[in-house]
Amino acid sequence: MPSNPTPGPVRSSQLIWSRYKYPDTLIRYGAWLVFFVFLVYSIEYLNIPLDRLIGMFGRMGDTIANRYYPPDMAYIMDHDYLQYVVETIQMAYLGALFGLLLAVPLGWFAAHNMTPSKTFVYPIARLITMGCRAVHEMIWAILFVSILGFGMLPGVLALTFFCTGFAGKLLAEEIEAADMGPVEAMRSTGANLFQTMVFGIFPQIRVAVTGIAIYTWDVAFRAATVVGFFGAGGMGWYLKRNVLQIETERVAAILVSILILVMISESISAWARNKAMKMK
Repeated sequence: MPSNPTPGPVRSSQLIWSRYKYPDTLIRYGAWLVFFVFLVYSIEYLNIPLDRLIGMFGRMGDTIANRYYPPDMAYIMDHDYLQYVVETIQMAYLGALFGLLLAVPLGWFAAHNMTPSKTFVYPIARLITMGCRAVHEMIWAILFVSILGFGMLPGVLALTFFCTGFAGKLLAEEIEAADMGPVEAMRSTGANLFQTMVFGIFPQIRVAVTGIAIYTWDVAFRAATVVGFFGAGGMGWYLKRNVLQIETERVAAILVSILILVMISESISAWARNKAMKMK
């Protein structure tokens, strides 16, 4: 007995599905084609010698073994260098602290669902956040050094501007993702904007704020180790001096010290993040 033909509604649904499926497939393949064409074009336009990449690691190993090994570890145990290490930690702490303090109101004003004014305050806050984040912390350091001269103050200001844009954007996104139900309930009882923010939004994002603060410190500390290369004080100044003097073994020791400090900072940040996750 012949099998029953497929009902008309099923065939029509399959036809409709195929109409949507094939354009999606063509778009996906077209996107991959554009990606590879642009990749090949970029390599050719920038004249990147791919054949030199094959022996790059061997030459790098020879350079490190002949010039940078062994690191002069006694150099980084000098009292003056250790003092600059402490200054680098202080610079990172102050930059992250001031940046987070500025990021709290900035993230509030830059959140579309909680901003005091979507017409005026919101675009200005977004512009400030984008401007602070768009300029690299090294560029901020160069700018402030040219204005204020050498020292720790330009480094602190550079990290403050960077952390303000960095943390402000993350905080604004967390506020926009918060549940507006409690906020609407508080507004219906006559609560003002500040009260709804403190009692309606902050309890929802307090764990996220803790994570943002930890991550901001982590990023600020990494940046603080090298902003001194541009005259903003800290370990970077020692690094620049030895690079210019071609003291390669001392440069290797400084890089090792930076690596150790970053690993310690990462361990402390991981511990703090685990503690913050248990606050939920």
